[in-house]
Amino acid sequence: MRYGGFWIRVIAAIIDAVLVRVVVHPIAAIFGIGGLAVSGLGGGGLEHAFGHGAGLPLMIFGGGVLAALTIGAGWLYEALMESSSYQATLGKMIFGMKVTDLYGNRISFGRATGRHFAKILSGLILCIGFIMVGLTERKQGLHDLIAGTLVRRS
Repeated sequence: MRYGGFWIRVIAAIIDAVLVRVVVHPIAAIFGIGGLAVSGLGGGGLEHAFGHGAGLPLMIFGGGVLAALTIGAGWLYEALMESSSYQATLGKMIFGMKVTDLYGNRISFGRATGRHFAKILSGLILCIGFIMVGLTERKQGLHDLIAGTLVRRS
């Protein structure tokens, strides 16, 4: 059995992050959130329309909404794709990887969600949870151990 190693998973994650942002940012721009996020950067704009000093709060609000959209889209993309019949995000599919449970079965949406949010813990401890992928026998990161998953490579 081959497992998805550290560097191949890093490249897949970068591809997925770019894909999520390519979708989220234009949607945010359509709803004007991008304008809110950059309102304080130019002359006039929303600051002119709402009065002096309104630019910074609108910029913070717009940036917060954009971040929330990106986090939400990233979670749904990853959890829906990994719990689907594809068993992988597009980045993982490119490299022939699939996320499974410990027995090779497809994971549920709930388990995929837990795995996604367990990555926060993997990152919070100086990324040691991610580095574990390169050090464990079955190439499991802390988030994989928590969720009881494997990333298999065909």
